[in-house]
Amino acid sequence: MNLKTKFAGLELRSPIIAGSCGLTAELSRIQEIAGHGAGAIILKSVFEEQINQEASRCIDDSYPEETDYIQNYVRAHVIQKYIDLIKSAKACLDIPVIASINCLRDGEWISFACELERAGADALELNAFILPTDEFMESAGVENLYFDIVKHVKSVVKIPVIVKIGRYFTNLPAFVSKLRAYGADAVTLFNRFYEPDIDIERLVVGAASVFGVPADIKTTLRWTGILAGKDKQLEISASGGVCSGDAVVKLLLAGASTVQVCSALYQQGTGCISSMNRFLSDWMQKKGFNSVDEFQSMLSYADARHADRYERAQFMKYFSDKKD
Repeated sequence: MNLKTKFAGLELRSPIIAGSCGLTAELSRIQEIAGHGAGAIILKSVFEEQINQEASRCIDDSYPEETDYIQNYVRAHVIQKYIDLIKSAKACLDIPVIASINCLRDGEWISFACELERAGADALELNAFILPTDEFMESAGVENLYFDIVKHVKSVVKIPVIVKIGRYFTNLPAFVSKLRAYGADAVTLFNRFYEPDIDIERLVVGAASVFGVPADIKTTLRWTGILAGKDKQLEISASGGVCSGDAVVKLLLAGASTVQVCSALYQQGTGCISSMNRFLSDWMQKKGFNSVDEFQSMLSYADARHADRYERAQFMKYFSDKKD
């Protein structure tokens, strides 16, 4: 069965992509994941915040004149290590290698993007999230920060740029439309964030589970269907709740061009990609589809018969439709 597809200008042997995570920071695990049939690999994000934290641990407050030197040294070391990973992955894989970056300042996005393109990355995923905690900043001001990042990165690189975003926007269709207008080649729905939790016995704030669960697919499915239905040229990589072949099929039917697997790689092992590919192939054969293109977006928001299911947010109609 033909599982080939295209995403952001890249030719993929499968729509199942290994999402950015700790496993994609090691060459041996990257090779393992590729061996199980992944369509592409997104390397673990390089975080400007992490670089700054590592530099801070090395700085001696007694010698403030060393601060700039140490920060530049740590930055160069981290970036070089990432560049070496890109080059090594490209040398041993026959699938696209996508670099991922997360920065705090506009200038660093541009600097990192240029260096990773020169290293040979096939595309860039901008892992962008700005937590709006300033009550005086209007929503348009927050969104403009994203648009500036995309516009500036696209002005300096030629490889495809994929923007990975969160779901917390006043008008997501309008926001994504503007990302496309500023040059984004595709979007990833959605970011998975660090979430706090409270230990009521120890009375401390800690971290919630870092892994996704199958139920996470619900929000991703809704917005994949809506956005794909509104803009048939939009390319979406769906992420969140992809824990089975069933989830892969659902998201492709809703309009995703690709799906990203992350938590399942840890919870089920990297072989889960092989299982998902087999499920997808078997399902296509059972339904009489010869290629992914034949059914992708078949059940998106564009199909008027299903539009109300994507729009509905209240339960009243759902329960009134239930039969005894």
